[in-house]
Amino acid sequence: MKPFLLLFLLIFLLSTLAQLWLPWWVVLPLCLGLAAWRRAAAGAAFLAGLLGVALSWWLPAAWLNTHGAQLLATRLATLLPLGGNSWLLVLLGGLLAGLVGGLAALSGAWLKVRW
Repeated sequence: MKPFLLLFLLIFLLSTLAQLWLPWWVVLPLCLGLAAWRRAAAGAAFLAGLLGVALSWWLPAAWLNTHGAQLLATRLATLLPLGGNSWLLVLLGGLLAGLVGGLAALSGAWLKVRW
């Protein structure tokens, strides 16, 4: 299996499971540790962290937005300058979470841990 694909799947699965019981920021040490452990290249680590964490936020948010939480998301999008568009809120939330995961994985790739 390619190193990028393996890192992406590990980040996606572990961040999805960890965020069920732990706070949102658990993706930071998770991405950092996994990228350092896998000794990923910087670009691949950033992309794997970005996509893995973003998908772990987008999928549940999109499911909730279509199955009953759209009213709350629309009200929150009204408070922000999003014009009340709940799907734009889902997209923006996933993008911000993905950037956090990508930067954490990039930091882990730059860590150059020798275990």
